[in-house]
Amino acid sequence: MASKTGLLSLRTRRDKMVDSSGAEIRLRGVCIGGWLNMENFISGYAGSESLMRSDVRAAIGDDRAEEFFERFLQSFFDEADATFLAAQGFNAVRIPVNYRHLESDSKPFEIIESGFRHLDRAIEQCGSRGIYSIIDLHALPGCQNQDWHSDNETHVAGFWLHPHFQDRTVNIWEAIASRYRGNPWVAGYNLMNEPADESRKVVGRFYRRLVAAVRAIDPDHTIFVDGNTYSTEFDIFTEQWDNTVYVLHDYIPSGFGHGGPYPGLTNGEWIDREYAERQFTERSGYARETYSPIVVGEFGPTYTGDAEKDAQRGRALEDQLDIYHKYDASWFVWVYKDLGRQGLVSVKPESPYGQRFGDFVAKKNRLGADQWGSTGVGVREVTEPIQDLVAREFPSFEPYPWGRVDWVRRLVLNIMIARPLSQEYAGLLCGLDDSELKALTDSFAFNNCEVKESLVERLRRG
Repeated sequence: MASKTGLLSLRTRRDKMVDSSGAEIRLRGVCIGGWLNMENFISGYAGSESLMRSDVRAAIGDDRAEEFFERFLQSFFDEADATFLAAQGFNAVRIPVNYRHLESDSKPFEIIESGFRHLDRAIEQCGSRGIYSIIDLHALPGCQNQDWHSDNETHVAGFWLHPHFQDRTVNIWEAIASRYRGNPWVAGYNLMNEPADESRKVVGRFYRRLVAAVRAIDPDHTIFVDGNTYSTEFDIFTEQWDNTVYVLHDYIPSGFGHGGPYPGLTNGEWIDREYAERQFTERSGYARETYSPIVVGEFGPTYTGDAEKDAQRGRALEDQLDIYHKYDASWFVWVYKDLGRQGLVSVKPESPYGQRFGDFVAKKNRLGADQWGSTGVGVREVTEPIQDLVAREFPSFEPYPWGRVDWVRRLVLNIMIARPLSQEYAGLLCGLDDSELKALTDSFAFNNCEVKESLVERLRRG
């Protein structure tokens, strides 16, 4: 995977990204979420990836489950996807990776060589079309945040509590840096997606250790570091590292599942372009103060299927893109492909996967079991009494990171309700023959999907 010339294509030069010729380049890309780090709303299951995989193995057996997931990984991103992205003018992708591809909990510190195969393939396929890749470790041993996208089956970010998990992460990144050192189409290393250290005492110290470990092996590639509390807080950084980008994530409230109109009120707060620019400038403050490149690692609204609401969310997206252009910020929209909630490319409802899991996904949405995009309207008769109870008995309770309402919703819906749903999802794979299982996974192949043309056009103009 090394470059024959040894020259790297990208690095920082003050507040710009530049290529090997010194020409400035603004990254405009997509996050390939839900692939090497699977997510419930993207492919339709409930709960965490590790829970779902365990339930699927129990339902159809280890061998058939392995074949099912391998076929999914092959279908979800391939040559046709890279060709499409290049044709739309995107010059970069951010690839979220679950550590479980590269190391097993049963054999900590032993790197799984075969776990790189799909990442290698995507980097090569994108690079041959002029697209840079950022390797994003999205799920770390022990879970670096409280949510499903770090493959967290609970609400506890154990990564910050146990040095063992931190040691394993350093080892994984040393293996990644050794493998991709010198690769000109790797734009850099996103060391840790959305860390959420409630104590705020460990994250800065660990970043210093991890950056030093990676730099000892690969002194050349750009390092991308997310701020604490889901890449929104940057006071954890006490020194500026060379060739380093301080990445912000920039979701605005009206783009969430429960979000209100745009412009308009969400959770009692007026959300409009002025709000969007104020949030962006606050979160990009450290990058601007240190005169380093501004990179938005994730942004983008969810879509509802309601034409008026989605048109408003499209305008919110355009406002954000305009703001990024104004500040010369690079960006990566979330997400490339899913079942239709947010992706540029979507699995068709009439596909084998859509037909098999359509009713299940509708039930999951009704029960509010996915935190991302779900409203929980269908179960308010259950959740509201619990919310009222906690508010009444513990009026000062505001748990990290997002407060009481989010905390209750996570525990009741995204964990408790999601667990039986996960078994129900796995049960829908029972009784299918090999050809039927292949048809399900092949529903995610680009040529079997549909493109959300209006969204692609908005991004193309950005």
